[in-house]
Formats: sequence, C-alpha cells, structure tokens
Amino acid sequence: GITVVTLQMAPGQPSPTAFFRLVRLLRRHKPDVIQTWMYHGDLVGGLAARVARMNNVVWGIRHTTLEPGKSKRTTIWIAKLLAKLSWWVPSRIAVCAQRAIEVHEELGYCREKMRFIPNGYDLSDFQPDREQGIAIRSTLQLDPTIPLIGAVGRFDPQKDHENLLNALAKVCAREIRFKCILAGTGVDGANTALVKMIAKLKLTDIVRLLGRRNDIPKIMNALDVYVLPSSSEAFPNVVAEAMSCGTPCVVTDVGDAAYIVGDTGWVVPAKDSLALAEAIIKALNELDSPSWKPRCHAARTRIEKHFSIERMAGAYRELWSGIRERS
Repeated sequence: GITVVTLQMAPGQPSPTAFFRLVRLLRRHKPDVIQTWMYHGDLVGGLAARVARMNNVVWGIRHTTLEPGKSKRTTIWIAKLLAKLSWWVPSRIAVCAQRAIEVHEELGYCREKMRFIPNGYDLSDFQPDREQGIAIRSTLQLDPTIPLIGAVGRFDPQKDHENLLNALAKVCAREIRFKCILAGTGVDGANTALVKMIAKLKLTDIVRLLGRRNDIPKIMNALDVYVLPSSSEAFPNVVAEAMSCGTPCVVTDVGDAAYIVGDTGWVVPAKDSLALAEAIIKALNELDSPSWKPRCHAARTRIEKHFSIERMAGAYRELWSGIRERS
C-alpha cells in the first residue's frame, strides 16, 4: 500500500532532470526524515535534500572494503567524496556492519554520526524445514546419505569461488565423502572459467552448479554445512539465512561474518584455502556426533535473538524518531 516513484535514472548515467525532479518531489511531500541507501543514493539523495532545504537525512552504508580492481573506480571516488560530505549532509549514518564503521572512519567519514544497525531477516521465510531439504536433494538426485555443503553468491572476485574450490580439492585429498552445490548469478554451466577451474581441480563429480535460484530457503535446508569463502563482505546475508534454517556455517573472517556466526560455527582467515579446508573437515566430522543438533539449534537461536526483521525495523524507527524530535 506504499506508493513508489521511480526517477528513471539509468545506472552510470547521472541525469540533472531526474535530480531536480527529486528535489521537487521532496518539496512537495515534505518528509520528516529522508533515508538514502548505498553510495550513489547517499550522494544524489543527500544533495537533493540539501537543495530542497531539508536537514533530516540518514545515509545508508551497505559496503565494507573498497579495493581497486574489485570495486568500481567510480564507486571508490564517490565513497571518498561522501567522506568529506558526511560532516555536512547527513544527520546520521546507518551502517549495516561493525567492520564497515571502522573502514569508513578511516576513509574520513564522521564517526559520531554512524550508527550500527545489523540486517534483519523474516524468520517465517527462513526456518528449519527438513522436508524442504529432502525435496531439493531428491530433485537434484543427490544421495541423502552423503554430506552436502554449499554456497550461494554471484560469480564475482569478492565471493572468491576459487578459494572455496581449492579448499574442496584439499578435502577430497583426505578421502572424505561429500557433495557441494553452488548457486548464484553466473554460477552455472555457461561460465567456462568456473567450469574449467572445477575440472582442473578434479571436482567435476563433486560440485554441482545451480545458477540463479529463487528458492534459497529450500537450498539452505538441503545443506548440512554452509560455506562463505569470500575475500570481502559487509554483512553477508547468506550466512544469517543459512543459520535461520538451522544450518551451521564455515566462514572467512570478512565484514561481520564472524559476528553473525558467534560460537555456532567456524571462522577462518580470508584467502586461506588450507584453513578453510580444515574447518570444513571439522564440520563434516561432527555431523554424526551428539553435538551437531545442539549446534544447529544454536545457529537458529542466535539469528532469532540478534537479527530478526522486527529488531532491525525497531532500530530504524528509533533512529528516525530521534532525528525528527531533535529537528
């Protein structure tokens, strides 16, 4: 029931016409608080608010590290420009990851304005459902007695599929039985670079590429162990989604991954395939032990306690109300 207006501004193509249309919309609606989202939105929305003579602006930061070669040059440039504007444009800056606060403070962002609000999840969508998991395994013709690990993420250098595949090769060398499914945009048979990488490591019979999926809760329920092999993240949603389904996680220490997992899973350094392999082996070896079910329950409970969507919405309401009352 909420009206949505689009400015029809194409990615990478700034439009003065769209900018001033936004200014007119703000003047017409006179919002109590303006919440912008991500670097480009923070820049355009923040400046439009100031031109419209509105002060109650909250920026939204959804990114942690900015690495040349991995992040777009324009994105890095805008982030550095925003660091200077952060002392003037926003009243507050909502940041989704604790690590992101440290990184952006180093860039020059105003630390006093930053507030940590972790992502929240609809736990009615992501919840333990053994029947869903069994159905997915059946559809994919996967032996239900063989341990299944997996990862969900687009094919991108920051997701570091190479790190995961190198780790899986090391697990195979230990003669441990398992299968792995990988899902995400570009993670399919048409990706010749990925297919060649899998073949070179002799993982063709182990790894299944599913491509983009719209049934992620079912995928998470099919897994015994979820793996995040990334070299960079802010607040990796997929980890919390897996844990919401009662699936323990092995993660690299990027962004807030370790904070999300807590003591319910395993955390290893980024870009260290040997450490990643050892953690995966530890997880697989624990599957049949008495400690496994309590670990699965603890993963779900941690998300319920710290990362529900109600908790996130409440934090934003509190932030916005405080700004409105001070204006």
